Amino acid sequence: MKDGLLLIDKHGGCTSHDIVASARRILRQKKIGHCGTLDPTATGLLLLTLGRATRLTRFLIRAPKIYEGSIRFGLTTDTYDLSGQVVAETPYEGIDRAQLKLQMDSFLGEYLQTPPPYCAKKVNGVKYYELARRGEETPQEKKEITIYDFHAKEGWDGEKDLEFVLGCSSGTYARSLAHELGQKLGLGAVLDRLRRTRIGNFRLEDAIELDELRRRIDSEEEIGSAWVPFDDIPLPFGEVVADPQQERRIQHGQTVLIRELEGREGDWVKVLNRSQRFIAVGSVVERIGTGNVGVIQPKVVFQ
Repeated sequence: MKDGLLLIDKHGGCTSHDIVASARRILRQKKIGHCGTLDPTATGLLLLTLGRATRLTRFLIRAPKIYEGSIRFGLTTDTYDLSGQVVAETPYEGIDRAQLKLQMDSFLGEYLQTPPPYCAKKVNGVKYYELARRGEETPQEKKEITIYDFHAKEGWDGEKDLEFVLGCSSGTYARSLAHELGQKLGLGAVLDRLRRTRIGNFRLEDAIELDELRRRIDSEEEIGSAWVPFDDIPLPFGEVVADPQQERRIQHGQTVLIRELEGREGDWVKVLNRSQRFIAVGSVVERIGTGNVGVIQPKVVFQ
């Protein structure tokens, strides 16, 4: 295990960086990163990049995410979850299911979301939570996100804790979503629990917990579905195959003419050689004629 992706089932009570640090010790490898932070209280799928795969983080981090969790009504905290200080309590007398669905559906699509005051987002090099802890106002800078799915799970009976499923773009704060849902319903609401179950095509059921990873490494057992070798990493765009001459040009950062090329100018492509080795990520810089012929400029080259 040197270059590739490792699917980790993150436990609660630690940061994503803590998971990376533990993986570095277990695998005795320094070059490890991750694709998409989870809050310390959140659990679930964390995608680690190892070795050369760390150069793919910017492509993988944008993949849509799916979460399952619970929201508690009748409560407001300064962190928008149960870890914070209570700032308001509202008597909870139940919610009409039709009204709940209407308000949850109102989040679907693109909208501008304000990050919670306690988060790792930075302004002028200072994290929001550092400002909040000093009693300073955090910026109300909004970010455009996309909500693909937001609904109550089957069997919810109207109790204070709402079990939900959320499908969203990268950069979405589930805590802010819970807070805003409470505002729409005229109640306080906080995020009680959050578990990430999917990142793009990567699934939580294929992931491994750190303790099990440590055990398998110590006993020299196979990692199984939690490990994706470098050449097999799926990327969220098409791929092409380069012949030996094109491969040499790509290794020198030179453009190549590719046939049977899907996509438009500006699109990314994964480039393999005839041995199915992953050699580069390029972009389509020109389409030629009306057929599937175009020019690819290598942007990230793996020697």
